[in-house]
Amino acid sequence: MKLIDVKKGDGCLFSEWNLTFRVGWEHILKAAALLRQYMTGTEILTGDAGVGSEVNAGSEEEIMNIEEAGYLTVRGMSDILNVPVMITFYNQLDLVRVTVISLTDEFKEADYKNFNLSMCQFMDSIELAMYN
Repeated sequence: MKLIDVKKGDGCLFSEWNLTFRVGWEHILKAAALLRQYMTGTEILTGDAGVGSEVNAGSEEEIMNIEEAGYLTVRGMSDILNVPVMITFYNQLDLVRVTVISLTDEFKEADYKNFNLSMCQFMDSIELAMYN
């Protein structure tokens, strides 16, 4: 994945990433299933055009059976990054939006280079999971 932009918000960093290729719903569900394994207090939300709903999906099988929608958001405490994150994938697009709460020094400033160093491997791993 390629980091497009990172901006500082009120207590968090907002970033946009481009996937190598546009992805379909099955790819997004594979990424969500991977994220679920490495997050605590995970919530999954889906929806279209601003109308969203929380999905009760705990197991990988339940995640892989989520009904197709325009976007899927996974949020919770990342066991890898040790901060709360929210990742939104858009169906049939190459755009991913990520919000990271600024609880550690690593995520205090919206510095493109440092943020990319912190997040790139994490985001690349998510993208690779889409194709397994």
